[in-house]
Amino acid sequence: MNNELVLILDFGSQFGQLIARRVRELNVFCMIVRHDISADRVRELNPKGIILSGGPSSVYEPNAPKCDPRIFDLDIPVLGICYGMQLVCQALGGTVGGADAREYGRATLSVSDANSLFRGYPVESTVWMSHGDQVRSLSGDFVPLAATATCPLAAVKHKQRPVFGLQFHPEVAHTPHGKQILANFLRDVCGCQGLWKMQTFVEQTVAGVREKVGDKRVICGLSGGVDSSVCAALLVKAIGQQVACIYVDNGLMREGETEIVRHTFRDWFKADLHVVDAKEQFLSALEGVTEPQEKRKIIGRVFIDVFKHEAKSIPGAKFLAQGTLYPDVIESGGSADGPAATIKLHHNVGGLPKELGFDLIEPLRDLFKDEVRKLGLELGLPEDVIWRHPFPGPGLAVRCLGDVTEEKLSTLRKADTIFLKELKDAGWYRKTSQAFAVLLPVQSVGVMGDGRTYEKAIALRAVQTDDFMTADWSRLPDDLLAKVATEIINRVKGINRVVYDISSKPPATIEWE
Repeated sequence: MNNELVLILDFGSQFGQLIARRVRELNVFCMIVRHDISADRVRELNPKGIILSGGPSSVYEPNAPKCDPRIFDLDIPVLGICYGMQLVCQALGGTVGGADAREYGRATLSVSDANSLFRGYPVESTVWMSHGDQVRSLSGDFVPLAATATCPLAAVKHKQRPVFGLQFHPEVAHTPHGKQILANFLRDVCGCQGLWKMQTFVEQTVAGVREKVGDKRVICGLSGGVDSSVCAALLVKAIGQQVACIYVDNGLMREGETEIVRHTFRDWFKADLHVVDAKEQFLSALEGVTEPQEKRKIIGRVFIDVFKHEAKSIPGAKFLAQGTLYPDVIESGGSADGPAATIKLHHNVGGLPKELGFDLIEPLRDLFKDEVRKLGLELGLPEDVIWRHPFPGPGLAVRCLGDVTEEKLSTLRKADTIFLKELKDAGWYRKTSQAFAVLLPVQSVGVMGDGRTYEKAIALRAVQTDDFMTADWSRLPDDLLAKVATEIINRVKGINRVVYDISSKPPATIEWE
């Protein structure tokens, strides 16, 4: 995409996308690629540097993922992190074995060589460890740079080659000064100037879309969320009326969703907008279904059926555009041939059958949520659209636990609307990254007036996060929570109890299903 490219070789680390995010924050463009990318392909891409991610494997296992060893002969700077470090050291003459004690959590790092990677870094600092193996001995070509109490080779450098290794994770928030290490690697070792900006992304993506699409038409699915809205706005900027935006009203949307989409794209951008009322199709297909992944599959299947039907009214349509982001990709198992584990299915990633008949365009696939918001502002989208909280592809179906009915959705929608309005009125909406209500499949005893009630419960969820890969629950004021609970119980028929979710991700996910 530009002449300052860094490649991140994916060995299945849960933190792989965090590495990419940190590199982007330093204004250097990066791509996550297969761990076994060939040295010839790397030479063609001509990156300024290569980062080897961590991973769950042991380097001495028979089928452990390996990289092409010729990469180390290209004279391109390499930084191995955790498993990546072990792989580098093993490939260049060191030995790796099980640690005396598995390290998981914070450790104190002592720096012995403050040059190169550790320029301007504290002599002692906290780092985050997550490993069962470690480098046990080095060949004479490596020198140690830092150690912890249980890991004497926590950071190393090759004497002749621009090759480095870190046993800890500099990309996570638990390593407070980790970004400084990455900055030193990118700037001092790789020679990057930090030239990648959002305007650059817009220019290059617009040019790429125009070249790929030619005179054909593109169908873009709109959900009303930030991702699909920014995707559509980018396509409208690139190819104008060649893009047809399809909004499927599946009956699983938030309050007022259809009106917002109409106003934004038909009135604001003058886009070719098709609104499809498919509520009955979705609710009929979901009748009696309680298993979360099955819900997602059904919604994805019906979504595609509706799209295919509506697409027949759009002559010359050859491409389907989606607002897929990096977090969507990693949670659905990474790239189609990558080693990451599947956490949950996103219908806009995993539900597209080959027989769809369209070529796929995913212009936001390399971006994180905060980058998408910056892009939206760059494209001129209204701020109330840009700062809308994320909304799952399957909509309220995965916030209505158990079976999905029109009555339950109505109850949930009312409670959710109250919660979000109170957050906005109290100035807390922009302070939280995502907030929503969940309708629980349980009933509990209550008292209203002089009578006993036996009604449903609503769970409130509000989290704060930088990247949506990890998240902590929002410490909302007690009086705000009390007001929300009172409003919901008094105004939403069938609810007599409100609870607040204080679990973090991990171990929980942000959504309940």
